Amino acid sequence: MRPPAFWSAPKAGVLSGLLTPLSWLWRAGGAARRARITPFRPDIPVLCVGNAVLGGAGKTPVALSLAEALIQDGHRPHFLTRGYGGSAQGPHAVDLETDTAATVGDEALLLARTAPVWVAKDRAQGARAAQAAGASHIVMDDGFQNPGVAKTVSILVVDAQSGFGNGRIFPAGPLREPAAAALDRAGIVVVMGPFDAPVPPGIDAAGKAVVRASVVAAAPPLPPGTPCLAFAGIGRPEKFFATAEAIGLKLLRRRAFPDHHPYSEEDLRRLIQDARSRGARLITTEKDAVRVPPRYADDVTALPIVLEWQGGRSLYSVLKSVCPDVV
Repeated sequence: MRPPAFWSAPKAGVLSGLLTPLSWLWRAGGAARRARITPFRPDIPVLCVGNAVLGGAGKTPVALSLAEALIQDGHRPHFLTRGYGGSAQGPHAVDLETDTAATVGDEALLLARTAPVWVAKDRAQGARAAQAAGASHIVMDDGFQNPGVAKTVSILVVDAQSGFGNGRIFPAGPLREPAAAALDRAGIVVVMGPFDAPVPPGIDAAGKAVVRASVVAAAPPLPPGTPCLAFAGIGRPEKFFATAEAIGLKLLRRRAFPDHHPYSEEDLRRLIQDARSRGARLITTEKDAVRVPPRYADDVTALPIVLEWQGGRSLYSVLKSVCPDVV
């Protein structure tokens, strides 16, 4: 799904107003779900990385960074994810040799490069499986609004530029729940984006520990000045395009697809033909690359990214200061 323009408008417009009654139903449904479910409480810490909006706030890079820091500190974290876009119901331990994005989703494949991953539509079952398999910590990629598992610490990721959009709940706006409710449950807030961008409204007033991060290219996969056709099917493709340009790549064309778009062979044939006609290379995100049909993998260059933490103050260092008993 591509987010409609009115979701990011500074003020709610006519269409948002017309959809507001449906947002009341969405909110009521979420409240009813939370009321009827008793969360499973694992015997190990559960660190949930999520967001308050639909779309790309940057939670997966944050979850990866957190797991990497835990591993460096001698822990054995396991990821828990729903496996959006995949067919596996779970609990299913992701196997990079046999699983594909069609079975476990693109995010699960990325996470599995760093630590064991459990895909489970029922998060409580997934948490039980991770605990039984010897995990020291569970890192939930998404699930901020899911009541199935009790969280030790909830980490809210907010995009610095889009913030909470027009402040309305889906479908009148991008919010999964009221921003105030999400901030109230958050132990730490990660603001993703340019360090000079103002903190989105409401965060400072919430009195939470705030850490800022920005996405940067890990290592330029192509020389600066290389003509490229960039394509991406993520929540905010423009963020990827900006990252590619920041390392000096010359983007002759930008192609945005819906988030989690399952690339067909026809998609790739057209992209390859377009790139060749322009004398350009195809470049995309690591998340998109795992959805490219295998026979076309050599025709596409993935741009690896890492997080840069403002002032060297990482999420993990803040977590250790705020919740020393957890890590």
